[in-house]
Amino acid sequence: MPKAELHLHIEGTLEPELMFELALRNRVELPYKSPDEVKRAYQFSDLQSFLDIYYQGSRVLLRDRDFYDLTWAYLRKAREQNIRHTEVFFDPQAHTARGVPLGEVIAGIHHALEIGRREFGISSKLILCFLRDLGAEDAMQTLESALPYRDYFAGIGLDSTEQGHPPEKFRKVFERARGEGFFVVAHAGEEGPPEYVWQALNTLRVSRIDHGVRAIEDAALVERLRAQRIPLTVCPLSNVKLRVFDSIQRHNLPELLDADLVVTINSDDPAYFGGYINENFIAVQEAFNLTKRDLTALARNSFEAAFLSDEQRGKILRELEAISG
Repeated sequence: MPKAELHLHIEGTLEPELMFELALRNRVELPYKSPDEVKRAYQFSDLQSFLDIYYQGSRVLLRDRDFYDLTWAYLRKAREQNIRHTEVFFDPQAHTARGVPLGEVIAGIHHALEIGRREFGISSKLILCFLRDLGAEDAMQTLESALPYRDYFAGIGLDSTEQGHPPEKFRKVFERARGEGFFVVAHAGEEGPPEYVWQALNTLRVSRIDHGVRAIEDAALVERLRAQRIPLTVCPLSNVKLRVFDSIQRHNLPELLDADLVVTINSDDPAYFGGYINENFIAVQEAFNLTKRDLTALARNSFEAAFLSDEQRGKILRELEAISG
């Protein structure tokens, strides 16, 4: 089934084997003795416990070649899983804080995405995300620093730990980004309350909510999301791994679908959460006995929610309908 992935952190695709390969190449010492030991460390109690290990792994990414290799490894997996379009997040502040030039980060990712387009036919958009725990001033400085590379990325996002970092803090940054012509999205309603989703919509004026599973707690918010067809980029395996839900069977995906929301399925940080996009589809299908029609609707939502041209969207949707019968 062709599908689009709209919630994917490229740093979160760093598989332990590649982590060790890059550590050796760049002479970075890791606190683990083997890839298997790294995998055993992936037991998270919440979002912050994951981020601690996530940023530790990112230390091996130092040069444009590293970011290229990271992105290329993801694109190979994307081709295997029939992802036709991907909108990739990256966290420049996680790298520039270590002295890695922003140009090296963007150039490496962009180069791989371009080759993926030519060789695999996978279209893509690159989304620069701000780490909300670093504050609005740092985010604005990051945006300013990235403007010389504006041809290489298309959108702005907001990620990292939600608790205590409401979207409204970043109003001026997002105003500036929209003024520069970037589309804007934001993580909200994963650990944070429904109020954070409201702020992302009303203050940041995003066109898509990343995660958003807690929106179901607010009936007025659900109605707003349904009426305006605002997509949610839901990441089921991530939600379970980070204890948003105790198990995949306890996930509120059925409630979101019953509310007629534009739900998409994504993998978030697949190297850490135990599955890429197909594994997420399989997990929810098995947990909720979803039909072929249900799964096709989720795939259709991913293309309708993507930042695609009408021509490209129509072409892929026709193929999806032909496959689904």
